[in-house]
Amino acid sequence: MINKFVNELDIALKTLSYKKSGTDRDYPADRESNDVNLSESERKLSEALMRVNLAGEVAAQALYRGQAMVCKDPEIKEHLIHAGDEETDHLIWCKKRLDELDGKPSVLNPIWYAGSFAIGAIFGSLGEKTSLGFVEETEKQVVKHLQRHLDKISENDKETIEILKTMQEDEDLHAGQANESGAEELQTPTKKVMEFTAKVMTSTSHYI
Repeated sequence: MINKFVNELDIALKTLSYKKSGTDRDYPADRESNDVNLSESERKLSEALMRVNLAGEVAAQALYRGQAMVCKDPEIKEHLIHAGDEETDHLIWCKKRLDELDGKPSVLNPIWYAGSFAIGAIFGSLGEKTSLGFVEETEKQVVKHLQRHLDKISENDKETIEILKTMQEDEDLHAGQANESGAEELQTPTKKVMEFTAKVMTSTSHYI
């Protein structure tokens, strides 16, 4: 238990300092334009949206780690860890793009991590099928969330658009993989609570 605690603490610190390693996939954004086509209002909007997305990726890391920690099925645990590693790419991309936009991460990210880790552990302890159902529903909601951002963002910000589209494809893939692994669909009230929790996080991270 001590070893597990130390390991999870180390991963949490690496995540919150944005030094956690991903899968080394190429950065989706084309940096040749250097944002020369963005007005100040467009830049500020992109900055706020990427701060929200970075907070979401911090939470995603914690959710996967919390679920994996209590998972008893070795195959599903490996699936959760692998999906979390792929999500780390999103964390790296969001932080890099936020830096390019001269933005700062949300100061609430440590809170989102701690809360999400606890939620992941709770759902993970309810059984593998429920845990996978939670993954599937989370990813589906993230796909919709990213689409809302794609609808809002200026078409001039091609760099951010490419990042969000790549993330959206990955999230959709992870939802499908969870379903194929035996996910059990969550009840409607649970889905609503998840939507409300996500809304609180995204609305506060937009500004703070």
